[in-house]
Amino acid sequence: MSKWQASPPPILRCRHPRRAHARSPRGWRKRATSQRARFEKAGLRTNAEAEGELLDSVVKPDAAGQKLLTDAAERMRLTARGYHRVQRVARTIADLAGVGSVNRGHIAEALSYRRIHHAG
Repeated sequence: MSKWQASPPPILRCRHPRRAHARSPRGWRKRATSQRARFEKAGLRTNAEAEGELLDSVVKPDAAGQKLLTDAAERMRLTARGYHRVQRVARTIADLAGVGSVNRGHIAEALSYRRIHHAG
């Protein structure tokens, strides 16, 4: 290779233990099992199928998360459908993180995806 040719940067692998666990089949299986158990009584399989009171019962954000969601709903003029979609996405993010409850960070991430989707 001559001195004028650039070599591509090396590909870095994620060595973060939490991320590696998230990709493992055992990690996915554990989260899928807990999600199925949550909806078993209602006859549902996914967060996308949850509606109304069931959705409100599985998505109980902490106080900071609820305030963020309420403020964003007003500021972004979310419809009821948009509000519930943010709730479902936040619950899914919490499930993927292996966390039992939805917090402000999950709500913020769900809202950021909404902004990206509607901007494009």
